[in-house]
Amino acid sequence: MGKLLSLIVFSIFVISCNNSEDKKTLPSNVDEVIIAKTPVLNLEEANRLAQLPLHCMNTEYPNKLNQTIGDASDLKTPKELHPAFYGCFDWHSAVHGHWSLVSLLKQFPEINNKTAIEQKLLQNISKENIEQEILYFEGKHNKSFERTYGWAWLLKLAEELHTWDSDVARQLQSNLQPMTDMIVAKYLEFLPKLNYPIRVGEHPNTAFGLSFAYDYAVTLEQDELKTMIETRARDFYSSDSNCPLQWEPSGFDFLSPCLEEAALMKRVLSADEFKTWINDFMPQLMDKSFHIETGKVSDRTDGKLVHLDGVNFSRAWSLNYIAKGLPDYKHLRNLANAHINYSLPSIVGDSYEGGHWLGSFAIYALNSIE
Repeated sequence: MGKLLSLIVFSIFVISCNNSEDKKTLPSNVDEVIIAKTPVLNLEEANRLAQLPLHCMNTEYPNKLNQTIGDASDLKTPKELHPAFYGCFDWHSAVHGHWSLVSLLKQFPEINNKTAIEQKLLQNISKENIEQEILYFEGKHNKSFERTYGWAWLLKLAEELHTWDSDVARQLQSNLQPMTDMIVAKYLEFLPKLNYPIRVGEHPNTAFGLSFAYDYAVTLEQDELKTMIETRARDFYSSDSNCPLQWEPSGFDFLSPCLEEAALMKRVLSADEFKTWINDFMPQLMDKSFHIETGKVSDRTDGKLVHLDGVNFSRAWSLNYIAKGLPDYKHLRNLANAHINYSLPSIVGDSYEGGHWLGSFAIYALNSIE
């Protein structure tokens, strides 16, 4: 009897230990997830972030032209080549710097220096300056200039102007329209030729370029562009599965290839189609304890390493877009907030390497919060 009792006690002990080990291997309970403070784009934050594009939009140097030189006549100053978008270190950063100011003016009519900002926008995005910008794109060696990252931001600027109820916006939209039309035509010409999507975490990422262009097409009812993007997105991504998120981010990424793709497909698929597709592509997103660590920046004076602040903002806007209207994914909003909170305090008053572009990413991420 004593031996039997001892055996029973030992068995209970073993079962207890096994249960304890099982609990250690279970994923974290949702109650254990740290709730991140929801960042807010208010007037104070808008005034803070507006400093970044205001500082750089008319700062000509340093400048990275990304230019192919055909002959000596192409050797001109940035302002001569790009009289509208010559500041902020490179062309695309100048474009989305202008978008930043338009977005802030639209949301906060009482923003500091409103009249001065409007005058700067009107001065840069003049009819004559846009005509000169178009001439550059028509140059023999410039057919693929800023494809498709800069193209996408130009359409985002056009979309923002269209949705801003302002006399200034109507003038700017009219001045920009010939270039907007040119970029739309470039998308329509290029997309049928692209046999494979570009899946990197920097400027050429196809999913990013298509997402912003799709937003423009939907807002302005550009049906040909909208249909083209829907078709190409399905061609490129509909069969994708098990995206290797564990490979992200790469050292210089400012976009998440996996999340940008998911956010694009959320745009072009019906809700039911997307739920099926995302379950194959990134099934881990459904887990309420899903977590990815923020991109860590070791040196914000390094123009490449500071890209990881950008990946935090772009991950946030993608996560928020994926969660939009899908209750089963609302936990992703908390992760988005954590990513914004990591990088937002550091981008104002820091080095020009990040300051010339990160304000736009921060504003777009903050705009994605519901």
